[in-house]
Amino acid sequence: MEAESTYFELVATTFKGLEGVLSNELTALGAKDVKILNRAVSFNGDTTMMYKANLWLRTAIKIIRPIHVFKAKNEVELYKGISQIEWSDYMDVSDTLSINTSVSSEYFNHSQFVALKSKDAIVDQFRNKFGKRPSIDTDNPTLLLNIHLNDDECIVSIDSSGESLHKRGYRLNSTIAPLNEVMAAGLLMLAGWKGQSNFIDPMCGSGTMPIEAALIAYNIPPGIFRKEFGFEKWKDFDKELFETVYNDDSSSQEFEHQIIGSDISGGAIRIANENAKNAFLNNKISFKVMPFESVMPLETKSLIIMNPPYGERLKKTNINEFYQTIGNCLKKNFPGHEAWILSGNKEAMDNIGLHPTKKQTLYNGAIECKYQCFTMYEGSIKQKKLIKSEK
Repeated sequence: MEAESTYFELVATTFKGLEGVLSNELTALGAKDVKILNRAVSFNGDTTMMYKANLWLRTAIKIIRPIHVFKAKNEVELYKGISQIEWSDYMDVSDTLSINTSVSSEYFNHSQFVALKSKDAIVDQFRNKFGKRPSIDTDNPTLLLNIHLNDDECIVSIDSSGESLHKRGYRLNSTIAPLNEVMAAGLLMLAGWKGQSNFIDPMCGSGTMPIEAALIAYNIPPGIFRKEFGFEKWKDFDKELFETVYNDDSSSQEFEHQIIGSDISGGAIRIANENAKNAFLNNKISFKVMPFESVMPLETKSLIIMNPPYGERLKKTNINEFYQTIGNCLKKNFPGHEAWILSGNKEAMDNIGLHPTKKQTLYNGAIECKYQCFTMYEGSIKQKKLIKSEK
């Protein structure tokens, strides 16, 4: 593998709709040649950048490193292409291997078949050279491969992250259908959150959104709580370099406002407090058991973000009335504030009764969601327009 000073291509994967946010993160981190792809962003960097990307990126799911690209229209060409890689550069015969595949090709029907033929090519190379072969370990492999087949193009990458980067390490417990940490960070960053005001999540569940808001506000790297990254088991892992990256706290910042999470469920708030404690943020976030209708604004304006129920466990009439209540409470209690709402129930969102000033389509898992911003004007919109026209 290349020395530390050498630049190479990397790809950060993400959820659909968060590519722009991730691109901005990479640019701010110092990545070169940043390009937006479908559910991913490609960039160039050295080993330091690869370590930083894993530690610091809030909206990335994986950081993978492409190592070989070739054409394959059948199993013979696939086997040959995989065999062209000098696998002993990346792992020893005593190491373990796991292969993830994604296939969108008329030439290959099953991702499992692609994984099997790729595995055969790798272990055959080791057996021919050393008389022994590495073992497969799907749980905790030394080397995790990503093989992507698009038509006849095969891209072989090594996965530097290991477990998905949304698994920060602080969330040991969760409520039913918790918000993914990467998605929560994406919602915050799409709303422009940088820690410049108070923050309120009035339906916080297990506390993911307030915790991610605090990590951004104090500029704490989201990967700081993880036990390990995939690259720590690579042959060329530079422990001293990674420790330098990991222990660099020069970018930490102060936060002078409040972060509040509330929920009607006492059980959810108990879990939220536990998760905040795991992230060493329990004294920086205030969690309260409170119905949404009782949430009131702070002395200074706050950014409000919420992910209300979509209605899977509520009757249609009830969910529509609930969203109507959300709109009424926002208008009544939060004049002059900005509220962002993520929901996978389009009909229920229409019952909010407010006109969105910004909107975007995102996917919360497999559910297509609308992420909309509502600005609660002080006085009516008509009055607002009259004032502007008189100026």
